[in-house]
Amino acid sequence: MNSAPRADVVFENGWIYTGDEDRPRPGGLAVGRGLILSTDPQEVARLAETAAERVDLAGRLVVPGFQDAHAHPVLAGLELLSCDLSGCESAEETLAAIGAYAAEHPELPWITGAGWSMEAFPGGTPTRQMLDAVVPDRPALLENRDHHGAWFNTRAAELAGIDAHTPDPADGRFEREPDGAPAGTAHEGAANLFNGVRPRATQEQAYAGLLAAQKHLVAFGITAWQDAAVGRFMGGPDTVPVYLRAVAEGTLKVRVRGAQWWNREDGEAQLGPILARRDEAAAQCDPERLSLASVKVMVDGVAENFTAAMHDCYRDRHGRATDNRGISFFDPGEMTRFVTALDREGVQLHFHALGDRAVTEALDALEQALAENGRTDNRHHLAHLQVVRPQDAVRFAPLGAAANIQALWACHEDQLDDLTLPFLADDAEQHHYPFGELAAAGAHLAAGSDWPVSSPDPIQAIHVAVNRVAPGERRRPLGPETQKLTLKQALDAYTQGTARVNHLDHSTGYLRPGFHADLAVLDRDLFDLPAAQLHTARVDETWVGGERAYSRAAGADPR
Repeated sequence: MNSAPRADVVFENGWIYTGDEDRPRPGGLAVGRGLILSTDPQEVARLAETAAERVDLAGRLVVPGFQDAHAHPVLAGLELLSCDLSGCESAEETLAAIGAYAAEHPELPWITGAGWSMEAFPGGTPTRQMLDAVVPDRPALLENRDHHGAWFNTRAAELAGIDAHTPDPADGRFEREPDGAPAGTAHEGAANLFNGVRPRATQEQAYAGLLAAQKHLVAFGITAWQDAAVGRFMGGPDTVPVYLRAVAEGTLKVRVRGAQWWNREDGEAQLGPILARRDEAAAQCDPERLSLASVKVMVDGVAENFTAAMHDCYRDRHGRATDNRGISFFDPGEMTRFVTALDREGVQLHFHALGDRAVTEALDALEQALAENGRTDNRHHLAHLQVVRPQDAVRFAPLGAAANIQALWACHEDQLDDLTLPFLADDAEQHHYPFGELAAAGAHLAAGSDWPVSSPDPIQAIHVAVNRVAPGERRRPLGPETQKLTLKQALDAYTQGTARVNHLDHSTGYLRPGFHADLAVLDRDLFDLPAAQLHTARVDETWVGGERAYSRAAGADPR
């Protein structure tokens, strides 16, 4: 009896980047029963003779499937199906899009959506009167692109009972008119005051959102992700049943690690339910399809609305120091206690840590957890890392903490140059998104997009990581040359780096025999392109578990 493996698909006549080598090499690979059988040229040629399908790469590049270390796919999918403003570049275009959406949907009791850009409006804060002009008959509530603020009209404020006498919550604030009336923009926790009246997406809508998001992400070569907030998050529906349903019905094609949302109001009482949900998912699902063994802790806000937790004071419009250092959403002692408890239970911590003080506080908590629990394999990681002090950059590796980078942001653009850098310390740009510094200090790098905050396209993000300039732009690079990554570092962060954070590096993230055949076929070899042209590459095909999940030839280029 012949027990030799038989290939279902053979890729040939191209370039292969396995992740174990410095550069791609010519050749191909063979796939059988969802796994990589071989990347050896002679063995691949032999298996090609009897393969069910042969894919002629014609000089194209095969890389391991991209993995997004920080995304919000269900939220993003719901936005794709609602008033999506992510493509608008000006206030006029944004208002026209809202007005058109309202006119097209007279049946909706609320106009909701997201994606408006802060730099399109003076000071990054649109007014309720602007929104009243295009939605005068119904409440409207639209979250901004980074989802750390919301724009509301007068009717929405009335229904929520928000007026000049409504105090700012401890974790957020309202922009105010001279008499104290809400001006139309709510930052951070202030947006939660609408949760009692705003419509929530149904489970059916959330399920449709997940499937729409999966289709969109797979078209960018993404074969796995970490959902950075599963459960109830930002007034949305509970997404855990959505994922469990997708697994049960076989519609979840990619691999997902879900970070359960740590609610800052519920304290350590939520530890038991979080562990129960983790164990429920483990009993029902293949952990290589879905795991809920992570917890998301949002340590601070964002710099453009002055809520990112900083060591130095923010400055006012005249360059003078204020008394504002941003918001730490948790008392450091409290955070250390629950981080240590979660670590003890084998849970991975996924921190939102954007300001340098937030980074310090998250690392301090992990340091205490290490002291009490000893070294674990939980693979904690800190996401965003907009500003990191040099004395903290060197702490990542000894603590076993990964740097979860959103590389697309590491460039000069209007929101950073107009709404952020002028209000920070003089040397802030030198330590902005310090990827090179973290890598040089031995930090493990993972990469993600924070979609729908920004594009989920890994190729665009890799371009910025290497150039520190936005695709197609001619602005000066952000920060010193030492903060740039090499192409290999950036590509590895988006493949094997995130695979490790997702606890999938034993079977994904590389093109190795025995690993899942999760891969992306690019239309050209990235390593042969000039650095300034990296963004021009496209994903031609995406394969998950040896099955073609996307083909650009079908006419569905997401760009």
